[in-house]
Amino acid sequence: MTQQISPVSKRIPCLDGIRAISITLVLLAHFIGTVGHDVPKWILPFTQMGNLGVRIFFIISGFLITTLLISEYKKTGTISLLKFYFNRTFRIFPAFYAFIFAILIASAVGFISLREGDLLHAVTYTTNYHHDRAWELGHLWSLAVEEQFYLLWPAIFLFFGMRGALRVSIAYIMIGPVVRVLTWKYFPDDRIGIGESFQTVADSIATGCVFAFIKTKLGENRLFTRIQSRGITIIGLIVLIITLDHFKGSISIMYPIGETVLNLSIVLFIDWCLRNSTGYLGQFLETRPLVFVGVLSYSLYLWQQPFLNRHSNAFVTNAPINLVFVFLYAILSYYLVEKPLLRLRDVMGKKWFKKSTPVTVIVAASVID
Repeated sequence: MTQQISPVSKRIPCLDGIRAISITLVLLAHFIGTVGHDVPKWILPFTQMGNLGVRIFFIISGFLITTLLISEYKKTGTISLLKFYFNRTFRIFPAFYAFIFAILIASAVGFISLREGDLLHAVTYTTNYHHDRAWELGHLWSLAVEEQFYLLWPAIFLFFGMRGALRVSIAYIMIGPVVRVLTWKYFPDDRIGIGESFQTVADSIATGCVFAFIKTKLGENRLFTRIQSRGITIIGLIVLIITLDHFKGSISIMYPIGETVLNLSIVLFIDWCLRNSTGYLGQFLETRPLVFVGVLSYSLYLWQQPFLNRHSNAFVTNAPINLVFVFLYAILSYYLVEKPLLRLRDVMGKKWFKKSTPVTVIVAASVID
């Protein structure tokens, strides 16, 4: 008797709220400098944290994708690469290539100017190795990093198993700082790529992967859970994260150890939120506006850069109308492209993977999940 896929939706509280905050940091960073921008003075310090928002997305991505793979591996004893890439393709590609097509049209009619190689690197998810690029496609470097992770990680999981995958992710947390330092010292021509190239940022994703492996074990440690239940802990973590992000320009601090500590601090922050989801902060992260923005974060990330363009004087890039256009196009992308294709994925998945065991679908993820 065949067993059809029966997706079980398991929404993780607080994660939509966390990624809403992350995308807000990105939006603020790009909004500042646009024509007519105006924000209260108390917000200004947060306008320099766009990279922090992307880093949080990376960590969440590693955590959630690994959680899904662990769930499948425990149920089936293996990983279906075909099913994984099938699901990723329907989740990521439609909205992404719809955006690329719109940019292509805007370039063809003269609204924007692209540079040599921009489109090729965009469609092949290699923008993180293409540094001389137009503003409108510049943000695709982070989506390239995520796609490269999606290509590599399930295969590593399949061939090395759970224990091997855990060892690989731990190893790269230790190797990542070495790669950054060696690149800076011995490969000056590649310094521009530090912070974008996969090998220099993958340790942030690996930190999220390790978190997925050890989260349950951490919950069994009384001392850890006691510390993670205190309000002073989350205050200390927020202060530490903001302080470390402030030092992001200090190579001697951040490349060898600072980024590793920052990644671990973000993981502990996420863990605290998950363990205290019914508290005041958890309730805030679960408010409807934040959850909606979190759900919309992939589309928001795709469409924000063309409109939040400090190098343009066009009407659509003037504040505050530029924010209106960002949300308008993100909503259109979500409801007209993302959701219909996800429904099609579910229908096709039931036909193509009839013999598969039930799959747990986690409804909260990274910027592109």
